Amino acid sequence: MNDTQTLAQRADALEEKMSQELDYILIKSRLYSMAEADMGPQPNAAAIMAKNPNARVLMGDDPRLPPMPEKPTIIDFFKYRFGPAAHLLQSAKHAVNAGLPENMVLACLLHDISTIGFIRGDHGYWGAQLVEPYVDEEVTWAIRAHQVLRFYADESVGYEYPQSYIKTFGADYQPDPYVDDDYKRMRNHKWYMSGRMITVHDIYSFDPDAKVELEEFTDVIGRNFRQPEQGLGFDNSPVAHMWRAMIRPAKYL
Repeated sequence: MNDTQTLAQRADALEEKMSQELDYILIKSRLYSMAEADMGPQPNAAAIMAKNPNARVLMGDDPRLPPMPEKPTIIDFFKYRFGPAAHLLQSAKHAVNAGLPENMVLACLLHDISTIGFIRGDHGYWGAQLVEPYVDEEVTWAIRAHQVLRFYADESVGYEYPQSYIKTFGADYQPDPYVDDDYKRMRNHKWYMSGRMITVHDIYSFDPDAKVELEEFTDVIGRNFRQPEQGLGFDNSPVAHMWRAMIRPAKYL
């Protein structure tokens, strides 16, 4: 396979090769189909297999993706499943430079992992749930809260509504009512400022030339992220299935 191809091009080429060789049938999830505005019936795997007796639905590792270690760590997910993480690395570095405590540096490092590895909508809520068994409660709360607080200015810390949001969502955009309700609750919470600190250090216009390496945060992660011995996805936690979904996003069932 051509080494000069992009990751997406290699994935497309391998998917076509798999299809031609009738090794695997790839059935995309309903959520994926809905994101493409496709409400049609799901492909019938049994019917496809009947026409191609050598074919099987994909139930193991996806050969189009980089292989994961047997006991994956959060660092492995950064390396092999999360998209480009420059935004998260720069936000965490910004928090370090501001003298924030390590748990808040970790919160800045993890605050958008749902966006870059799992799902975009309500990413703060999803991201908090992903890490809840492995971090302090304050970190979980802050990650969830940043989803809401970013839409509301706070002059006391110099946080203004991001100009990029006006361009991205439109000047007339108003947060959904559930977001406004959560804001009112979060505004009076004991950890309000922890969630607010993520928005303060959430770099909305990050420097494409800045170089921040994940290894700079190895010790912070080691001291503040309770890595399960069995590996993320295999520790029987309430969120293990979510990590497994990122390990094998095309698994049939």
